[in-house]
Amino acid sequence: MKTALKRILLGGMVALGLAALASANPAIEGHWRLDPAASSALDGWHKIDLNIGLDGSKVAVAYTMQWRTTIHEATNVFDTNAPTEQQDFFRVEQRHMAVYPAKHGVTKSTAAWIDGGKTLRTEALTPVEVSQGDVIMRITTEYRVSELGDKLTVIELHSTRNRPLVYVFNKVTGEDAK
Repeated sequence: MKTALKRILLGGMVALGLAALASANPAIEGHWRLDPAASSALDGWHKIDLNIGLDGSKVAVAYTMQWRTTIHEATNVFDTNAPTEQQDFFRVEQRHMAVYPAKHGVTKSTAAWIDGGKTLRTEALTPVEVSQGDVIMRITTEYRVSELGDKLTVIELHSTRNRPLVYVFNKVTGEDAK
């Protein structure tokens, strides 16, 4: 009887441990502002703010991009429990690359918490328009929060380039939010 009880308890502890690995990192939630000096070049944009929200298995990544007086806002929603499809999927444009969103394109994406729930990894298969026609670009992104919770490093790898783009954001609180 004691052995059966130990197995049940051990099984419950393993299940709780696995659930913890798959759960969201609450430190990722909030307002983040790009540190341009620590990041890849933006090529046309001079400011990026991210607002990340969590709602169960859903993660919303809202972008506010600025170039001079032009402001562009867009949100991508990922689900760590199921694949999603999104129209108007937003990606940071590298303007000199001549890779544009395909008209009426639908992006398929997946998301998962990795590294013991510390990092959000997303993968998007997004249709893009290039000089040769429409193709699918795979974008794998990791959102890593620092140990202190004050920095967010976004590492983005495109199937169309050999080097990742790295963006470093600082947590925005109180008066800094303006």
